[in-house]
Amino acid sequence: MKYIVLLSIGILVFSCGEKQETNLPTVGPITESIYASGVLKTADQYQAYVTVNGIISQLLVNEGDSVHVGSPLVAITNETQRFAAENASLAANFNDFSANSGKLDEAKLVIETAKSKFRLDSALYYRQRSLWEQQIGTKVDFEMKELAFQTAKSNYLSAIQRFRDLKRSLEFSSSQSKKNLQISAHQAQDFILRSKTNGIVYSISKSIGEIVSPQTPIAVIGNYQDFILELQVDENDILRVQNGQKVIVTLDSYKNQAFEAKVSKISEIMNERSKTFLVEAKFTKAPPKLFPNITFEANILLNRKENVLLIPRNFLKQDSIVTLASGEERIVKVGLKDFQKAEILSGLKATDEMVKPK
Repeated sequence: MKYIVLLSIGILVFSCGEKQETNLPTVGPITESIYASGVLKTADQYQAYVTVNGIISQLLVNEGDSVHVGSPLVAITNETQRFAAENASLAANFNDFSANSGKLDEAKLVIETAKSKFRLDSALYYRQRSLWEQQIGTKVDFEMKELAFQTAKSNYLSAIQRFRDLKRSLEFSSSQSKKNLQISAHQAQDFILRSKTNGIVYSISKSIGEIVSPQTPIAVIGNYQDFILELQVDENDILRVQNGQKVIVTLDSYKNQAFEAKVSKISEIMNERSKTFLVEAKFTKAPPKLFPNITFEANILLNRKENVLLIPRNFLKQDSIVTLASGEERIVKVGLKDFQKAEILSGLKATDEMVKPK
C-alpha cells in the first residue's frame, strides 16, 4: 500500500512538471528563399582533351602557370603520324607541277611534230584533189593522200588532247599532294594541345610518357579572375527562380560569413538523373580568395517583408491551424515562410498566447 501511494505521488509530480511550451507572436522581418547547393567554377573553366592518340613527350606548362588562348600545354608524339607527314611531303615534292614541266614540254614537241605532218599531208591532199578534179592522176593516189591527210589531222588533234589531259592530270596531282601536305601539317598541330581560354592551369592529370587519347582529360584550365556559382535547384522550385534575384552564399572555407551573388543564368533543361536545374549566379560581394570546385550552400531570395506578424513554424498544425493557450484551435492565413518562421496575415493578434502542438 505504501508503494502504491509513492507511485501515485510520483505520477502526479511528473504530470505537473510536463508543461506545454507557449509563445507569443512577434513582429519583425521575414525573407522567403529557395535552398540550393552547388559547386564553384571559374569562368570558361574546362577540361582540356587531346584530339589524337599518342604519348606525352613534353609538358609545356606547370600547374599554376598563366596561359593565353593558343598557349601550348602538352606535346604528343605518334610515329605513324610522323611517317604519314614525311610521306605527304615526299608526294608533294614528287607531284609538284613545276617539277613535271618536262613532261609538258615533251607533249608540246609531239604537238608541233603532229602539226607539221598535218600541214604537209594537208597540202599534198589538196594538191592531189585538184589534180584529180582535172582527171590527172589515179584514184588510188588521191585516196592515199586523203587517208594520210585524215590520219595526220587525227594525230594532231589527239596530241593536243593528250597535252590538255596531261596538264590537267599534273595540276590535279600537284594540288592534291599539296592539300594532303596541308592536312598532314594541320594534323601535326593536333599533336600540340593548346589553351582555349585566358587563365591559369589549375591541374595537370598526366605525366610524360603516358599514353593519351581523345577520351583522356589532360588538364583543367580556367579564368582565375571571374568565378561562377553553379547551383542545383529542385524541379519543384525552378519556376520561382528568375534572373537578377539575390543569392546568399555560405562556404565551408569561410565560417560564419555570408556572401552575396545574383542569378545570372537559368538552364532550360532538367538533369534527368538528379531532377534538378542548373542555375548560375555571379558574386556581387565575393570572398577575398576563391578556388574552383569548392562546394557551397545558398539561398535564393524570393521575397522579403518588414514588420510583419511572425510565429515559429513548429507552432503551426497542417500549415494553417494554431492552438491558443486557452485550448482553442484557430485557423490562420499564412504568408511568407522561411525555415524557422511563418508570416501570419490574419486570424491571430500579437497578444494571443499560443501552445506548441504535441
